[in-house]
Amino acid sequence: MKWYAQMNGVPPTANAAIICHGFGCKFKQTVPFDRAADQKLKRILAGGGKSAKAERAAISRAVVWQERRIGKIVGSTNDVGGLDMHNSGKRGQMDCIDESANTTSLLLYAQSRGFLEHHNVERPTARGFFLDGRYPHASAVISEKKTGKAYVVDSWRLPNAKPPDIILVEQWMKITAADLE
Repeated sequence: MKWYAQMNGVPPTANAAIICHGFGCKFKQTVPFDRAADQKLKRILAGGGKSAKAERAAISRAVVWQERRIGKIVGSTNDVGGLDMHNSGKRGQMDCIDESANTTSLLLYAQSRGFLEHHNVERPTARGFFLDGRYPHASAVISEKKTGKAYVVDSWRLPNAKPPDIILVEQWMKITAADLE
């Protein structure tokens, strides 16, 4: 996926995620999916097999699990949510680019293992560009196989290991983080 190169990130490998942190993927750390992690992710996502809506809920649980798991490894347990520029450049702190890369990596890994039944992983998307009065913001994206509807999986707004916002892309494009509080 070209997006990773454009954002200074690295896509996942067959058995690991390359976790970005420090804002703009300043720091990268390989976090393997060993057998236990692979099986845990599979169990979490299997809970969403009944429908696309159930799978989105399972994806939310998987993101929370992954953030807890990587927090211990890369030092992001105390990652502050939202726009927190005074933490820019600090190990373990993540901006929306880091969060988008990490969530997309988790989802691409799950997809490659056949753990997603109702969704495809898409290129991350972005909104805002100062001229429209909004700060630029990026997010991971999935699309529902049956309907083609695209959803952001946005783990940036809240602190580490809190459920991500999973919202239709068209709705997300029109709102700000403040609208979700």
